[in-house]
Amino acid sequence: MTRQSRTSPAASEQSLHQAYDTALLDLDGVVYAGGEAIAYAVESLAAARADGMHLAYVTNNALRTPDAVAEHLGELGIPTEAAEVITSAQAVARLIAEQVEPGAKVLVIGGEGLRVALRERGLVPVDSAEEEGLAAVVQGYGGPDLPWGRFAEASYAINRGVSWFASNTDLTIPGTRGIGPGNGAAVEVVRIATGAEPQVAGKPLPPMHRETVLRTGAKRPLVVGDRLDTDIEGAFNGEVDSLLVLTGVTDAEQLLRAEPRHRPTYVDRDLRGLLAGQPEVEPFAEGFRCGGWTAVATNGGVLELREYGENGAEAEGTGDPLDGLRALCAAAWTAAGDGVCTFDAAKALARLGL
Repeated sequence: MTRQSRTSPAASEQSLHQAYDTALLDLDGVVYAGGEAIAYAVESLAAARADGMHLAYVTNNALRTPDAVAEHLGELGIPTEAAEVITSAQAVARLIAEQVEPGAKVLVIGGEGLRVALRERGLVPVDSAEEEGLAAVVQGYGGPDLPWGRFAEASYAINRGVSWFASNTDLTIPGTRGIGPGNGAAVEVVRIATGAEPQVAGKPLPPMHRETVLRTGAKRPLVVGDRLDTDIEGAFNGEVDSLLVLTGVTDAEQLLRAEPRHRPTYVDRDLRGLLAGQPEVEPFAEGFRCGGWTAVATNGGVLELREYGENGAEAEGTGDPLDGLRALCAAAWTAAGDGVCTFDAAKALARLGL
């Protein structure tokens, strides 16, 4: 089965931390949310590392430096070296450095992570659009307190023809209080003011995948993320396998409606999925079966769930809900083909509690 034609989550007899040499882990929504560790993340990552899996943290959030991220992970109980952290700030700094002269001035709209990454590439971060010889503008997530005037500063330079770069275009970012606006929302502000289009480095685009490969040397990587449009699409673009965890932005309904480039190889509740194999989803009767659940895409445009006991008779409430979701994915993605499933799944998901 090619990635382009994926119609079902894949199976793995081996636990994923044994089947892959390196986990390329997103941070926000996967390892932590709003600075606090997500349930089971610390112990799951410790177990995977102890058993020989390499861990790398790949984030579109350009606010903090790799050193700061590594320190924070250590405080959460996840010992991490700065070299194990790859950020979109690093990816966009490399992209800029390939297009401007060494030592060029770059207007920074964002946080310290961008400044450190630019200096690493021999570039000079500045704060004013009026700097003589300004070569580029770079925009990255600057936290919730980034002043509105920074967007105006970017607009003044871009409207004069200065090249514009963005670390990423994630519209949202998860936090302890819920989902807030991400760098993509800030990019839209500048886009409206200028009519320009930035060059973007972060997931799911190739510059971020290239940066990750260069820095980790992974041979058989597994992308682990919570977002279909960045983590999973990035894995698709990089032609590597992926694990979607349901601890961040993506919910079960969005997963069922995923277009081909947004369909993960595997799906699990949280990072405990790294330490487990993945069950087989197979054709059964008129639908698809996983565990005790069978999912059917009916002629009436509804996704239905049926559950069977060990004797083959219909049963209630004995199967793992996640197996039901995997079966529903197979039914939905098969029905959708290369498109997006529009079948009604509300009753089926309610039955699973998802």
